[in-house]
Amino acid sequence: MYFFSLFYWNHVFAVFCFGFPYRHTADIDLATITDRMAVKKAVQSGNVEDAIEKVNDLNPEILDTNPQLFFHLQQQRLIELIRNGKVEEALEFAQEELAPRGEENQSFLEDLERTVALLAFEDVSNCPIGELLDISQRLKTASEVNAAILTSQSHEKDPKLPSLLKMLIWAQKELDEKAAYPHINDLSKAVLEDPAI
Repeated sequence: MYFFSLFYWNHVFAVFCFGFPYRHTADIDLATITDRMAVKKAVQSGNVEDAIEKVNDLNPEILDTNPQLFFHLQQQRLIELIRNGKVEEALEFAQEELAPRGEENQSFLEDLERTVALLAFEDVSNCPIGELLDISQRLKTASEVNAAILTSQSHEKDPKLPSLLKMLIWAQKELDEKAAYPHINDLSKAVLEDPAI
């Protein structure tokens, strides 16, 4: 019975982590991970122009086929201009780059209006739309870009760990009814505990 449970665990883990048929993690190109991380870092540090350039170097179709992502990157660029006090440059950029896109899409126009409204406040930290200047806005945009890159590379955009933990809990419940086996009670420590006999 113990041998069966080990075989079962190995099978569940391999299928869940590597797909079926089995796939080696070496299949994932480490250079693409490095490139993706560089794009995320550029967005998170507020260097949106660099991020756009890096995305286009990776795959120009990502932004060409995803107007919402491109708009959000341009919106983030506008936010960075406002953050740095470049009011005239921000207005010019909004007029030339974002306004035409807002005319094509109502949700883009609403996002543009909210972003430009930041210019009306002297103290943006206390304005009702000040969250656009929070780091969380950069993180949101960076996550969106990361997901688009992963999709273009045919990788899953969501991390596998949460799903793997759910699968582990499910598998343990199934095995509890059928066999005694080493059990993980505390998922944060992931220590196998001998079965109670």
